[in-house]
Amino acid sequence: MARARPSSPSSSSARSSAAAAPASPVDEGAASASPPAGDKGSSIEGIAQDIATAIVEKRLPPGTWLREEALGRVYSVSRTKVRAALLMLSKDKLIEMIPDKGAFVCQPTVEEAREVFAVRRILEREVVRLFIANARPRDYQALEQQIRFERNALRQSTTMGTVREKLLGDFHVALAEAAGNRTLAELVRELVARSSLIAMLYHSSNDPHCSSDEHTDFLRICRKGDVEAAVACMIEHLDRIEASLELGTGKPDRQLDLVKALLA
Repeated sequence: MARARPSSPSSSSARSSAAAAPASPVDEGAASASPPAGDKGSSIEGIAQDIATAIVEKRLPPGTWLREEALGRVYSVSRTKVRAALLMLSKDKLIEMIPDKGAFVCQPTVEEAREVFAVRRILEREVVRLFIANARPRDYQALEQQIRFERNALRQSTTMGTVREKLLGDFHVALAEAAGNRTLAELVRELVARSSLIAMLYHSSNDPHCSSDEHTDFLRICRKGDVEAAVACMIEHLDRIEASLELGTGKPDRQLDLVKALLA
């Protein structure tokens, strides 16, 4: 299935260190009283996409216990269907399935966080080269539209920070999709989604205005056809985002109501 998508992240998943995370119990009364999360939960793919969106938008923080029973109530489906959706997500490194314990939103370690950005630098360097070689006028127009979305969101004081940050990640996904290599685009989509988890867990201080300005500068360089300058611009951009993370801090103890987070 597709990875987490720009404006409506697709299914994603995870592995690793959620076992140590404190899991918050679900308010089952709220689950039974709340309506299903719309028609989007009627299929396995829809459930996976909705949960992935909640993770990328930071409504479900790292370490959250994804209880099958509560999810079944939210989406009005069987636990078998929920389990299939969670399995889809686990393949994309956004959640971890722990035997005899359940499914948890992934909690990347500091080492994993650094590895994600190291791999992004490698992959997005190639994305830039392919984009400049293959991009058509409509691809540039689509990315310029994405930047306009970013700036409109930044101008609105009511726009949540998590939504702003997701829009900034969408630019990288859209760029990869325009490069013409579907496998590369899928890998970038997965890593951008994992970067969102990392930013939430390690308190990113990234200035969204700065990121949007850097996207504009980057696109201007691409239009000139200067491959090496565009690659350098992208690498500096990713370096700055990684530097904004507090990778020396421990993981926070987060508690939340799973049902309320999904219905938000």
